[in-house]
Amino acid sequence: MKKMDKNSRILLMLAGFVVLMVGIAYVSVPLYSLFCRATGFGGTPLRVTTAAPETKERMITVTFDGNVDPALPWDFAPDVKSVRIKLGEETTIKYHATNRGPKTLVGTATYNVQPDKTGAYFDKIQCFCFTKQPIKPGETVELPVQFYIDPALADDHQNDDVQNITLSYTFFLAKDQDKLKQVPIDSED
Repeated sequence: MKKMDKNSRILLMLAGFVVLMVGIAYVSVPLYSLFCRATGFGGTPLRVTTAAPETKERMITVTFDGNVDPALPWDFAPDVKSVRIKLGEETTIKYHATNRGPKTLVGTATYNVQPDKTGAYFDKIQCFCFTKQPIKPGETVELPVQFYIDPALADDHQNDDVQNITLSYTFFLAKDQDKLKQVPIDSED
């Protein structure tokens, strides 16, 4: 009888450990995303509401990349592959997404800036990332991104070698599709 109680306790502890690990895995992505957006860590650009106070003569080429998770039957790409801009110069580019699927789908995009060390200097004024984007079958939507590179990049000598920055987005199928399609979806714009 004691052996059964001991086994039951061990089984209960193992089940509790599994539940705890699943819970940690579930909240880790949103918490990491929040941390990166707040700090610029891992190449995550910062979100700002105003333009840079000045421009500097240093030029940077910004290259754009668009990816889609295989679970989402969308085409997604930038209108231009790259732009050459001055530090502090406000720039707007557009991505387009097309739903090739047979039904309305809601997607959400994550983003990244490379090299990582430039993420804290890549400031987005307007962006479609982390907002739910519903697209009807066959529909194409325009997704603008307005940004600048903080002129302070020129003062950070760890970035003296940076001549090209890549802004990359990946769209994923949003969870709970039926619920999202019934509720009006706000965007950051």
